[in-house]
Amino acid sequence: MVSEGEQIVVVGGSSGIGLALAGRLIGSGAVVTIVGRSAERLAAAKQKLGAPSAVHVVSADVTKEDDVQRLFSGIGPLDHIVATAADVAGVYQPLVSLDIAAARRVIDSKVVGPLLLAKHGAPRLAPGGSMTFTSGIAAYRPAPRGSVVAAANGGLESLAYALALELAPIRVNVVSPGWVNTPIWDVIAGPAKTERLEAMAKRLPVGRVGQPSDIADAIISLIGNPYITGTVLHTDGGQRLV
Repeated sequence: MVSEGEQIVVVGGSSGIGLALAGRLIGSGAVVTIVGRSAERLAAAKQKLGAPSAVHVVSADVTKEDDVQRLFSGIGPLDHIVATAADVAGVYQPLVSLDIAAARRVIDSKVVGPLLLAKHGAPRLAPGGSMTFTSGIAAYRPAPRGSVVAAANGGLESLAYALALELAPIRVNVVSPGWVNTPIWDVIAGPAKTERLEAMAKRLPVGRVGQPSDIADAIISLIGNPYITGTVLHTDGGQRLV
C-alpha cells in the first residue's frame, strides 16, 4: 500500500501507464510529480488528474543528465521513483535497414534514462524507498524487427538487479508488461492497432490485452511491499506462456 503524503516521482506520467499510475497514487493520498518532455501534455495530464494540490509537473528529458540534475535539484526528499517512459518510434525495422539513431533513442529511454534517474534520484530517496522501472514482454518473446526493444528491455532488467545491490536498502524492481492498450500502439501499429490487439487477446490465457490500470496496480504492489527488491514482476496476461 502507498501511505498518505508519500512523495513519488512518475517519469512518463503524462499518458498511458504513467498517467494511470499517477491517478491511483493520488487516490491513495500520495503527492505525485509527473515528468515528461512535453509541457503541453503535462498540463493536460494535470488537468485530467484533477487534484492540483497533489500533482506537480516537471518538463524534462531524462535521457539528458543536465535535465535529470535539474529535476532532482527542485525536489525535496522522496519515497519512490517510477519510470514508465519509452521512445520506440521508428525502431521496429528489419535489421538490414535499421535506423541506428532510432535504436539509440530506445536504449537511451529504456536504459540510460533509468541509470541517470538512479544516479541522481537515489540520494533523494529515504532508506527503504524504491525505484521501479518498466521493461516489457519483448525481452522474453522477441519478434522479427524488434531486436532493439528486446535488447533494451533485457538490459534494463539486468541494470535493476545490479542497482538493487548497489543502492540497498533502497529497493529496485521492474514491472514487465505484456501488450497493453496504450497510445504507444498508435506509433507501433498505426491503423492496424485494434486488429493486432484483438488478435493477441484471443491468444492470451486471460482473454484480453492489458489496460494501463493493470500495470499501475502491479507497480503499486512493488512500491508498497518492503520485502521485494531485485525482482521482475511479469504482468503480461500469460503472454510468456503462449
